[in-house]
Amino acid sequence: MKWNRKFLTALLTGALAATPAFAVTGQTAGQDMRNAGHETKNAAKDAGNGAATGTRHAYHKTKRGTKHAYNSTKYHTKRAGHRTRNAVQGAQDGAQNPQ
Repeated sequence: MKWNRKFLTALLTGALAATPAFAVTGQTAGQDMRNAGHETKNAAKDAGNGAATGTRHAYHKTKRGTKHAYNSTKYHTKRAGHRTRNAVQGAQDGAQNPQ
């Protein structure tokens, strides 16, 4: 008899403890759809922000690479011109003053 009473008390206590959990999580289908819509909207915003960040990053890297290529070409073109001029002058000096 004592065992039956303890079992019955435990069963009722468990049922009463679980009742509020069912009441809180019991959403309607309409609320589920609204939640899904909000989650989809937030996911689209996150994807858009990621794409914008990637685009800005690529733009700045391309701009930096273009400037670097321009400056490097300018420097090496000027250097090649100086070396050519010096080589021509050295050849002319050698032709004028043979030793």
